[in-house]
Amino acid sequence: MQIAFLVAPEGVEQVELTEPWQAVVDAGVVPHLVSTAPGSVQAFHHLDKADTFTVNRTLEKARVDDYDGLILPGGVANPDELRTDERAVAFARGFFDAGKPVAAICHAPWTLVEADVVRGRTLTSWPSLATDIRNAGGTWVDERVKVCTDGPNTLVTSRKPGDLKAFCTTLVNELGAGRR
Repeated sequence: MQIAFLVAPEGVEQVELTEPWQAVVDAGVVPHLVSTAPGSVQAFHHLDKADTFTVNRTLEKARVDDYDGLILPGGVANPDELRTDERAVAFARGFFDAGKPVAAICHAPWTLVEADVVRGRTLTSWPSLATDIRNAGGTWVDERVKVCTDGPNTLVTSRKPGDLKAFCTTLVNELGAGRR
């Protein structure tokens, strides 16, 4: 089983990348870092630069068919850049079209809003996205983790780094359900 982590070249919240990454590795899943550009991505601890991570594949080479699910880490700058990249938006939408599980934390649902896949779904995020989610036809709730099974795939969302333990446990459980 392989999971894509889609991130921009700069701005991903490091802990929202590394903790879910480790959770899927611990579950026996192979993660791939997919980005809009080759090389490495610069992660952040909120507004401060943190570590860099090597990109496994660019969007030019990544295909939805290569993966069993998608994880969208947050940070403010990361999803803000992804939602303006047509390739990133199409890649995210492709997982919904294929009925594959998607997980998004913090500001990451901005990419899903742009992909027009939140309509009719209930999800959570960083509170400042509530209006964007509602305007896109979704229902926003203030919960640590929300699992939405409205539609052909499962969507797992969470609000913030403080929710990561619950988010990681839930996404691993949902990915496991997809293997049965």
